[in-house]
Amino acid sequence: MQYDVIVVGGSFAGLSAAMYAARGRRKVLVIDAGQPRNRFAEHSHGFFGQDGRAPSDILEEARGQLLAYPAVKVIDGRADQAAVSGNGFEVRMDNGEGFGATRLVLATGVRDILPDVPGLTDQWGKTVLHCPYCHGYEVAGGPLGVLATGPMSLHQAELISDWGDVTLFANGLFEPDADQARALEKRNIRFEPAKVTEVQEDGSGGLVVRLDGDRGASVRALFTAPRNVMASPLAEQLGCAFNEGPLGRAIVVDDKQETSVPGVYAAGDAARLMHNIAFAVSGGAMAGVAAHQSLVFG
Repeated sequence: MQYDVIVVGGSFAGLSAAMYAARGRRKVLVIDAGQPRNRFAEHSHGFFGQDGRAPSDILEEARGQLLAYPAVKVIDGRADQAAVSGNGFEVRMDNGEGFGATRLVLATGVRDILPDVPGLTDQWGKTVLHCPYCHGYEVAGGPLGVLATGPMSLHQAELISDWGDVTLFANGLFEPDADQARALEKRNIRFEPAKVTEVQEDGSGGLVVRLDGDRGASVRALFTAPRNVMASPLAEQLGCAFNEGPLGRAIVVDDKQETSVPGVYAAGDAARLMHNIAFAVSGGAMAGVAAHQSLVFG
């Protein structure tokens, strides 16, 4: 079946892109694997007009509003192949079903690769967090931790010290040099070099960070900056260019969210190095508008 625009990814960026293409009265297909990155979080914060709502509730409402447009179809499933086909693109599902479109929007997201620390995965999105703007306000004012994933975690600790009393757990990865030590001291950040052996719930909504030597430190929340990998192979299959960031790759896009492959747009966490819902929605809106305008003027 042929569409004007196929959007791969039905989370915040993808639904936003599809909405704008639909409002351009185009035939739109959204393919959604149902694995939004923030599915582990009970509440979303900092998204204008939706502060404190469950991410799943926001997405359910947005999908319902999108489906009110008669030229939109949403299917649940995973797209695992994409290729240039004639004057457009072919997308094939993991069940073998295929769809064609003149324009393609990749809103496929990223996966987080957490440090290999027992207990960390169980608390991801609850008391183990990545973004202070998304979650910092709710845990502010008490002891906070930063679990290092590399030297860039020094910068993360400096930032998060604006929300509380921070300990940087280096997890045996590095020692600060003289300049870094002075920067930590300036922000009153404690440096703990020992390896982190486990994180445990403390029974009162916080965490105990267990350290080598049978020591422990209590924190209200533990921030970390996991490495990211593409959640989908489609951009690479299509030959899109990537930028290398400190935590992983991002699809290269221009100011209209178009990738290095003409007719392919990308938005959301897969297409930028700084991540949150508001940025994803904004990028998706631009991708949807630009894809529509390219059909008119291209």
